[in-house]
Amino acid sequence: MSSAAVSDAQLIARVLVQDDRHAFGELVRRHQSAVRACLRKLTGGNHALADDLAQETFLLAYRNLKSFRQEAKFSTWLYRIAYNAFLADLRKTKELPLPDDEDADDVAASADTVAPVARTAALSVDLQRAMAVLSDAERAAIVQCYHNDLSHEEAAFVLGCPVGTVKTH
Repeated sequence: MSSAAVSDAQLIARVLVQDDRHAFGELVRRHQSAVRACLRKLTGGNHALADDLAQETFLLAYRNLKSFRQEAKFSTWLYRIAYNAFLADLRKTKELPLPDDEDADDVAASADTVAPVARTAALSVDLQRAMAVLSDAERAAIVQCYHNDLSHEEAAFVLGCPVGTVKTH
């Protein structure tokens, strides 16, 4: 049976019953890009920190897989672990990385003289700046709902807050 035909639930069962590390490796391969992208958004584009937190996320997921009750999708559970890892790191450092203003100004200044790719980069910098001024809770809600394409209910589960709070953020 190809790995694409095997569901996440089947892979989880193989990990739990047979301690199949290859099955967990497949789960990581399926979900690592989305988890890393989510963490890059939460960390303000800090790729190194996002990669470290993603590694921590999957390590915690492996250690705690037996506590996954399948009440939510596996990816939603991973986002919750990733968000908690991000919060733990944030509590340690007490600051978020912001984009370098000189780099952002260079991109924005050249946007009207170069290809549309540069305009997209300038828009990305503007979006990153806007996200940086939001509170941690607001930023997290936006990342979960718009970047990770979670419903308000799923985002509330990931963030550990009421659905109404997600909607107001």
